[in-house]
Amino acid sequence: MAELTLRETPARTSARLEWTLVGLGILALLVAPFLVYPIFLMKMLCFALFACAFNLLLGYTGLLSFGHATFFGGAAYFTAHAIKVWGWPPEAGILLGMAGAALLGLVMGFFAIRRQGIYFAMITLALSQMFFFFCVQAPFTEGEDGIQGVPRGILLGFLDLNVSMNMYYFVLAVFLIGVFAIWRIVNSPFGMILRSIRENENRAISLGYSVANYKLGAFVMSATLAGLAGALKAIVFQFATLTDVTWQMSGEVILMTLLGGIGTMVGPIIGASLVVGLENTLATSGFPVTIATGLIFMVCVLIFRRGIVGELYARLLKPAKD
Repeated sequence: MAELTLRETPARTSARLEWTLVGLGILALLVAPFLVYPIFLMKMLCFALFACAFNLLLGYTGLLSFGHATFFGGAAYFTAHAIKVWGWPPEAGILLGMAGAALLGLVMGFFAIRRQGIYFAMITLALSQMFFFFCVQAPFTEGEDGIQGVPRGILLGFLDLNVSMNMYYFVLAVFLIGVFAIWRIVNSPFGMILRSIRENENRAISLGYSVANYKLGAFVMSATLAGLAGALKAIVFQFATLTDVTWQMSGEVILMTLLGGIGTMVGPIIGASLVVGLENTLATSGFPVTIATGLIFMVCVLIFRRGIVGELYARLLKPAKD
C-alpha cells in the first residue's frame, strides 16, 4: 500500500503543477490584450493551438508528421475562400476549414499509417508537397498572391469581429475549447490506448486493439484541430497564402513542440509563445530570425533535453520519486 502511494505521488504532483500553470496562463491571457498588442497575442494563440494539435499526434501517439502544414494552410484557404467569395459567416467558414482539414487528414493518414518511423514522416512530407503544388496552381487559392482582404464578419449575427477586443476574446475562447478537447482526448480511454501504442505497439496489437484504426483516428483528430488553428489565423490576419502550406511551416510546428516539451499539455503552448515572440522581436532588428531560432533550439536541446516544460516537470518531480 505504501509503495502504491509513492507511485501516485508524482502523478498527483504533476497534475497539480499542470493545473497551476493552466490557471495562471488563463488569467494572464485574460488581461494580456490591455498590456500587449492584440494581433501578436492572437497569432501566438493560433500557433499554440497548432502546436497542441501536432503534439496530440507526436507526443501521445508517437507519430512524427512532416506534413501538418497541409491541414493548417488548407483550412486557412478553405475558410478564406468561403468567407470572401461565398459570403459565409465566420463560424461557418471555420467549420468548413475544419471539415476540409479532417478530409485531408483522412486521405493522408490512410496512406501514411501503413508505415512507421522515418518512412511515415517521409510519406507525410511527400503528400504535403503534393498539396503545396496543388495550391500553387489551383484557381481558388489565387496562386502566389494568396487570398487577401478576407472580411472578419459578424460572429453569430451580433458580435463584430472587426473590433480587435472582440476578435481577441473569440480567438481565446476557441483556443481554450481546442486545448480542452485535446485534454479530453488524451485523458479518455481512447487516449490511454494511444499512449500504449506509443510505448509498445506490438503489445497493443497482442491485446487485440486495431492499431491502424487508432492511429488513423488520432491523425484525423490532430488534422482537424490543426485546421481549426489555420482557419482562425486566416480570419485574424485576413489572408491565406502559400506560406501556410510550405514544409517550413511543418518544421516550425515541430520546433515549437520540441522546445516546449512533447507529451505535455502546456509544453507546446510555451514553445509556440517562445518562437512567435522571438520572430516578432527580431522582425525589425535586422538579425536573421532563423539563426536566432536555431541557436535557441541548440541551447534547449543541450540543457532541456525533454523540452522546457518537460525538464521542469522532471526536476520538480525528482524528489518525490526518491
